Amino acid sequence: MPSDLSHIRNFSIVAHIDHGKSTLADRFLLYTKTIEERTFHDQVLDAMDLEQERGITIKSHPVRMLFHSKNGGDFVFNLIDTPGHSDFQYEVSRSLAACEGAILLVDASQGVQAQTLATANLCMRQDLTIIPVINKIDLPSANLDLCYEQIEELLAIPREEVLLVSARTGVGVENLLEAVAERIPPPKENAPETLQALVFDSVYDVYRGVVVDVRVVNGSVRPGMKLRLYSTGEESEVKEVGYFSPSMKPGKELLPGEVGYVITAIKDPLAFHVGDTVTAASNPCKEALPGFQRSSPMVFSGIYPMDTDDYEALKYNIAKLRLNDAAFVAQPESSVALGAGFRCGFLGLLHMEIVQERLTREYNMDLLLTYPSVIYHVYMKDGTMKEVDNPQYMPDASAIDHVEEPMIKAHIISPSNYMGPIMNLVLDKRGVCERTDTVDHLHVMITARLPLHEIVLDFYDKLKTITRGYGSMDYEPDGYEPGETVKLEILVNGEPVDALASLVNSQRAVARARMICERLSEAIPPAMFKIAIQGAVGGRIIAREDVRQLRKNVLAKCYGGDITRKRKLLDKQREGKKRMKEIGNVNIPQEAFVAVLKANNEDEK
Repeated sequence: MPSDLSHIRNFSIVAHIDHGKSTLADRFLLYTKTIEERTFHDQVLDAMDLEQERGITIKSHPVRMLFHSKNGGDFVFNLIDTPGHSDFQYEVSRSLAACEGAILLVDASQGVQAQTLATANLCMRQDLTIIPVINKIDLPSANLDLCYEQIEELLAIPREEVLLVSARTGVGVENLLEAVAERIPPPKENAPETLQALVFDSVYDVYRGVVVDVRVVNGSVRPGMKLRLYSTGEESEVKEVGYFSPSMKPGKELLPGEVGYVITAIKDPLAFHVGDTVTAASNPCKEALPGFQRSSPMVFSGIYPMDTDDYEALKYNIAKLRLNDAAFVAQPESSVALGAGFRCGFLGLLHMEIVQERLTREYNMDLLLTYPSVIYHVYMKDGTMKEVDNPQYMPDASAIDHVEEPMIKAHIISPSNYMGPIMNLVLDKRGVCERTDTVDHLHVMITARLPLHEIVLDFYDKLKTITRGYGSMDYEPDGYEPGETVKLEILVNGEPVDALASLVNSQRAVARARMICERLSEAIPPAMFKIAIQGAVGGRIIAREDVRQLRKNVLAKCYGGDITRKRKLLDKQREGKKRMKEIGNVNIPQEAFVAVLKANNEDEK
């Protein structure tokens, strides 16, 4: 195996979701004989059940391949497969930080999509060598001329540089591997005597503790040496090093330019930070390596265990998941109704859904998530500003001067005949279409500005519905803008329920309050007195539903006689129910919270 830097190539495969990244990675593994035909299965690098079921990549997966080029001898290819959904952009940025080049994949039947454009710009900002590839050329619906036109117009890449492949059949794969060896530059080593390695991923192993994925930039790592984490200064001895092929294979050492894993004696899941620099304790480096682009959470939600006794288990499992998912943040919080839990931050709604699924499947947790919210800037009358992502911490309305909500700039690429429905959807979500650009004679790109809160719920699903699946969207933060944001409180028998409070636009408050009140009235069991469920904004009741009361038939023993006797019994019953309502407590069952918090977002519209 070659050990000099000139025969090492580190690259990623990047593309829009479902354009064939995992299939092409499978073909690479088969062609280079990294994996045998008898053990092969589709999506080899997608190890999670969720990835196999949904057909998407959630985690980046490094793998080492040996390739014999016809022109330049033997090469070591370090491939890092990347996700395609915009929610997992942080995974892509981490992968690119460990690479010198990228294969940019375009579906021959769909052309350049919104995420393709965003990922290409990310590669250009990191000064990576891009190899443009049109995939799925074997499909009857493939339109190569359209793809060439879009690549030249949107990505400014000459069509002469574009390669044609079919990852499913293997056509053009050999030429693509040769292009990787020729076009992508080898890694550089600046200070060979000093160890510098970039931590681009990590995972928690039950038996061995923290397994760290690293890209060695300078120096080398071998078992027995002592490492130091640059950010914390913590030191530990290296127990094992190796690489992925695609399973973990122990090795003697990791040399400059190589990608592999390191296992130390550190067992604490929170000790390592993705993006940190690992150096030698005996000869530490002077400065940290430039890391990947850090992503800030955009969507927040509370995660609570169904059984309050599971809080400690949830705390430990969240710590392990955070090690494996750098963009997932969590901090403890408590609710009067739901008990102890965590306030968690996510990059988007799919990211939130994946985290919930992983906690449920991998760690066997039974969870409840609260209504998602975003970060609002609340400006007080005394001139101060507070960042609020939790309705519980929203100040009193009388002390607020104005509230600003986060905005995003969305780039939507779609066939031109769906432009009208897309614009109506943007307007319905309180957005503004800023401009439209013609991509080619069949497609347009709409640039719109919308509130982030409006798109985290169901915007992407609605976009796919109205465009018959052909529309794609990518978005980026675009500052803050004043908005009519109010705190919606839900009162049960006159008492506010903090777990059901939410921050909403004043125009949507009534519809959401009615939906929650209806759900609760169906889920809360009847009591001996009438229970009022109300939605309130600033002390003003905007919606109400009643839970029917159980009633004893006090007239059953009356077989006639004067009507005043019956009235006397009914008045006595009414007085008793009035006293009961004043002193009675309403216990809201857990099923009621589940019914409301897991309600379909379509009910709000």
